[in-house]
Amino acid sequence: MHILIVEDEKGIVDFLKQGLEEENYTISTAFDGVEGLKKAIELPVDLILLDWMLPKMQGIEVCKNIRNEKTNLPIIFLTAKDTVQETIEGLKAGANDYIKKPFSFEELLERIKIHFRTKDDAKILTLGNITLDKSKFQVFVDNSEISLTQREFELLEYLIKNKGTVCTRNKIIEDVWDIHFEYDTGVIDVFMNAIRKKLNLTKDQDLIKTIRGVGYIAND
Repeated sequence: MHILIVEDEKGIVDFLKQGLEEENYTISTAFDGVEGLKKAIELPVDLILLDWMLPKMQGIEVCKNIRNEKTNLPIIFLTAKDTVQETIEGLKAGANDYIKKPFSFEELLERIKIHFRTKDDAKILTLGNITLDKSKFQVFVDNSEISLTQREFELLEYLIKNKGTVCTRNKIIEDVWDIHFEYDTGVIDVFMNAIRKKLNLTKDQDLIKTIRGVGYIAND
């Protein structure tokens, strides 16, 4: 999972980046509101840690602008502001959560995990013009339904859930096939070729790219 930290205090950024990378999250950073908004819109991030008081553009304005572009992206405010009115203002701007400085890393980590669990429970997943409905076992490209086998569906779902993160073949075999011993991962390529053909995707298209010798990455 990919987390964007938008915070102007370098010490806090370094602390969060080190701790979250040790938890196997991919981390991007921005040190002012303008840069943060740009990266939030352009990068395939899965969650944002957003400071309220930022140079160039306040966090509250960054949050509002992100919400205009990405309605389902989890945003957690990191701030010293703690009045009821300020909390309400942040939530109205589109924030999903609010944690007061100073905070413990353990508490923040648990809140992040909660938001990712909630995201994993979403019934509708999207990737570009592809929509996957988990509850009805349906996949659409634009408005046309595409028929996938169960394994193809599970593989596509896994890649979409992990957008922006390189999914190695070994990890896919473990998480999708549930095989926890040495196994020929070439079978994944067979299923990927079938998925691409059905979705009318080429190997070089940005939605699902092949990382040669490693695996695959999905990006909007």
